[in-house]
Amino acid sequence: MSEKKRIITVRNVTLGDGFPKICVPVTARSLQELEKQVKNIRTVPCDMVELRADFFEGDSIEELIALREALPDLPILFTFRTKEEGGEREITPEDYAALNRQAAGLQAMDKNPSRSEARPLADLIDLEYNRGEDFIRSLCHELQEGGVKVVMSYHDFEKTPEPDKITGLLTRMQQLGADITKTAVMPHCERDILFLLHAALEMKERLADRPYIMMSMGAPGGITRLAGTLTGSSVTFASAGAVSAPGQMDAAFVAQARSVLAGD
Repeated sequence: MSEKKRIITVRNVTLGDGFPKICVPVTARSLQELEKQVKNIRTVPCDMVELRADFFEGDSIEELIALREALPDLPILFTFRTKEEGGEREITPEDYAALNRQAAGLQAMDKNPSRSEARPLADLIDLEYNRGEDFIRSLCHELQEGGVKVVMSYHDFEKTPEPDKITGLLTRMQQLGADITKTAVMPHCERDILFLLHAALEMKERLADRPYIMMSMGAPGGITRLAGTLTGSSVTFASAGAVSAPGQMDAAFVAQARSVLAGD
């Protein structure tokens, strides 16, 4: 592991300290669903929440401030996953940037002049590497200057790249300024899972200078979601009923497995 590798602390949750944190997704399409999912989250062990805004069908993300108010102590990762990377909706680059600025509190969420005060919704924001390097670099720095941490992500729902391709993507995200790097890939055989694990160890032992998140998706990739204490992956995504990606396991099970693998 790099001697200069830094850790990141958000609302008293530390990422990159060798103990993977559990992140539970919120995939609500309405405020009624949001309330139900929040109740479920309160019953499971988790360290942070991912708000998948691409699922939400409301008129404005102003309404999603309810999540921040309902879970004031948990870090919130705001993610609009685009259709191109397995998400629910398409979005223009201009709207993508504006939405993430709103989530960071850099501009008002509501167009009503009487309610023009910007309010931050998220502590961390996911930015997709594939939106284009110049675009993402600029938006990343803008969001960071506003006080949020950036998770820069890459998803491949078709295959698992070779290990050097995976590590190359993650190190490039470091160079672009991400606070945390992330990759999620689809395995088709056991060797694909070993490719991901090999790449994760390369990051841990040689290449990472900041926290990273790595996983294989689908049921066969489940082992990678439990192996963070071995591979150095700083976050694992688990379910409190709602699932945002194939292969997510129940949060209570993940918490128990994490404790066993950590020797607790």
